[in-house]
Amino acid sequence: MSREILKNNGGTITVFAFDKGQKLSEHKTPFDALAYVIDGGAEITISGNVYNLKKGDAVVMSANDSHSINAVENFKMALIMLKN
Repeated sequence: MSREILKNNGGTITVFAFDKGQKLSEHKTPFDALAYVIDGGAEITISGNVYNLKKGDAVVMSANDSHSINAVENFKMALIMLKN
């Protein structure tokens, strides 16, 4: 589930919620992004590097880096995408 909080010419802020075991397959976006974990935990893979994140952690994804998400428990994150 996702809900877009803000969208303007500079980018977007979207909140995502995943159930334990839910995945987002590998993909790329043309924008830099910051993923901030609001609750729970997930394994985020960015360009082959695995990051195990929990509440309060954040990770930066550069434009066009491949990335995927695996919720290791119920998980919520805010995704801030910045247009260049």
